[in-house]
Amino acid sequence: MSALLVADAVIAGYLPGVDILTGVSLELNEGELVGIIGPNGAGKSTLVKAIFGLVQIRSGDVILRDEPITGLPAHVLVEKGVGYVPQRDNVFPSLTVEENLEMGLFLAPKRWDERFERVTGLFPLLGERADQRAGLLSGGERQMLGMGRALMMDPTVLLLDEPSAGLSPANQDVVFDRVRLIADSGVSIVMVEQNARRCLQICDRGYVLDQGRNAHDGPGNELLHDPRVIELYLGTLGRAK
Repeated sequence: MSALLVADAVIAGYLPGVDILTGVSLELNEGELVGIIGPNGAGKSTLVKAIFGLVQIRSGDVILRDEPITGLPAHVLVEKGVGYVPQRDNVFPSLTVEENLEMGLFLAPKRWDERFERVTGLFPLLGERADQRAGLLSGGERQMLGMGRALMMDPTVLLLDEPSAGLSPANQDVVFDRVRLIADSGVSIVMVEQNARRCLQICDRGYVLDQGRNAHDGPGNELLHDPRVIELYLGTLGRAK
């Protein structure tokens, strides 16, 4: 059986003649949580942005269910079942929680009741705070709202860009637990994450990027205990129990 999502030998960048990704490949299977880790500047966030059509791909392919989707605009990808949660600016702070969720369903407003029930089932706090302005939420609560909004369109694939960034350790744990819960509910996830150790603990498979290329890949638990990955990318955190 072919993979659900494939990025094949992707070369991409923001400026003409400057490539951030220099041939990265990735596969995501049905029901998988795949983590992407690596040092700063490795191209992790650029990869998910390229998959979602936010960064120009100069060479290589992105394929969803055997259909090329390379370079398609974001709204078309959402229609095809791909959701994306950016690291920053992932909520509308002046809108209420409910209004944010409505924005996530603008392509299919008739599904509101069904999707609102589903998303607030995964994130009960969003239902409890439905009338509260998003700008008054904590960082962890905003991250949940960002994920909830992306889930309103019932995506098959969810792309997460550093969901734990800037959060306290306690809020990071909550977010990671929710990410695992979303994956267990049947949504396939690609997650870029700065907290490499925690990422590898919860993901099914992981990819390590370095200088815009694939460096290592394998089951998350194996990468977590791989001496090469520990030495180069996890440091002392990799040895923590």
